[in-house]
Amino acid sequence: MVFEKVLPPAGSSCISDELLKSSIDRFLSIAKSKSPSLPLTGGSCLLLPPDFTRYHSSAGKISSMLYSSMPNDETNTGPKVTDCMPALGTHAPMTPEQCKIMFGEEMCKSDIFRVHDWRNDVVTIGHAPAEMVEAATNGMVKKKWPAQLNKLVWEGKHDMIFSIGQVVPHEVMGMANYNKNLFVGVGGLDAINLSHFIGAVYGMENMMGKANNPLKDILNYASENFLENKLPLFYILTVMGTNAESGELEMKGLFFGNDIQCYLEACELSLLTNFTMLQEAPMKVVVHLDEKEFQSTWLGNKSIYRTRMAIATGGELIVLAPGVKRFGEDDGCDVLIRSYGYVGTPAIMQLMNENEDLQNNLSVVAHLIHGSSEGRFDITYCPGALSKVEIEKAGFKYGDLEEMQGKYGGLKDGWNMVDGEKIYYISNPALGLWAHESRFEKGLEKTEEGAGGGVGGEVKVGEQQVGVGGSGGVGGNRG
Repeated sequence: MVFEKVLPPAGSSCISDELLKSSIDRFLSIAKSKSPSLPLTGGSCLLLPPDFTRYHSSAGKISSMLYSSMPNDETNTGPKVTDCMPALGTHAPMTPEQCKIMFGEEMCKSDIFRVHDWRNDVVTIGHAPAEMVEAATNGMVKKKWPAQLNKLVWEGKHDMIFSIGQVVPHEVMGMANYNKNLFVGVGGLDAINLSHFIGAVYGMENMMGKANNPLKDILNYASENFLENKLPLFYILTVMGTNAESGELEMKGLFFGNDIQCYLEACELSLLTNFTMLQEAPMKVVVHLDEKEFQSTWLGNKSIYRTRMAIATGGELIVLAPGVKRFGEDDGCDVLIRSYGYVGTPAIMQLMNENEDLQNNLSVVAHLIHGSSEGRFDITYCPGALSKVEIEKAGFKYGDLEEMQGKYGGLKDGWNMVDGEKIYYISNPALGLWAHESRFEKGLEKTEEGAGGGVGGEVKVGEQQVGVGGSGGVGGNRG
């Protein structure tokens, strides 16, 4: 087992670039010593950072440091970075401009970047038992979960592989990163579809902020049975937070290892850093989406996922989304979202029962479940490049971006007073999780109604009947 942890030194609130660089060099030295296939001279290294939607993770900076710490031409000895594959999952490929912003000019001059094709370029390396899926879904889904990876990861014969990313509360996995970066980030259609659907069935309020959950158990089974001693794999994980005085983003923790320990330690720090428990449930929450980072509701709905446990019943979420110009990250998902909309769990599950295109795209079903407030609060979307008709057809209220930015732009994170109204403002929902104490405690309980409670009915997944639950979960007795 390999494990290293770096925290800010005494008297400092963050890990400096100098400390980060020296730590990365040390991690690289350890990885070399623990990589049995590494030749005395030469060797190849694969980097698996997140894509631009996780720009704030510092993974781009870490990738650049790894790249510059290894020889980049044939005259030098030692391993070098031969491939860098951003873990896109279902997201659109990074643009050249995004690559330069995230990884720097020098790294982008090389020809090492590879694009992950989640629909076609994958291999199934094993299956988690159907019994695990059945348990995770309380008997509603009874099929094996396929562990899938991009062929370059599994068949590339690299001497070292670094999976790099940020640990933060996540709507599907509970806590992001570790093997999610592999089985979802560079995974395949079947695995991503089923994993997202399992998360939706279990219920988002039951998942978020919890490192141990039934879906993670499935991924951990795949790691233990199919990855250990099969790939020269190392994880570099960050925890990011804001400076209490300046509000600037900074690195609060850095974790390195080759098994789950580094992830669990990072999760502990992330919950202390990225989780905000509110004693008062706000009636109005305003979330800003960075226009370079969020260009679809598929990504921008983090504004919903990360705040839904905080917002008061009967309240309103206002999403300032200057960069949002579409719904899905690819054309196929975009068409499905436009066709069916964010209409709530009972309706979307019934639509899935009736429509084969949804049955074949379970990640879209999960996304549509996660993106609805289930009628508990209003969602007003203020996009830069979607029309009022498009937004309302998708199931949201429409807000004029210019008008709303004029009223709410420039607020500080946290509580504000605007025209005598108490507002809770969030400048980047990707950095945390917000909850009212009563809703988070409810989420800790495995209720009989799923995550948010109790709409009856049945739908089919293949030939199976599935009971429908309320806000973000599918019903069934969780005992």
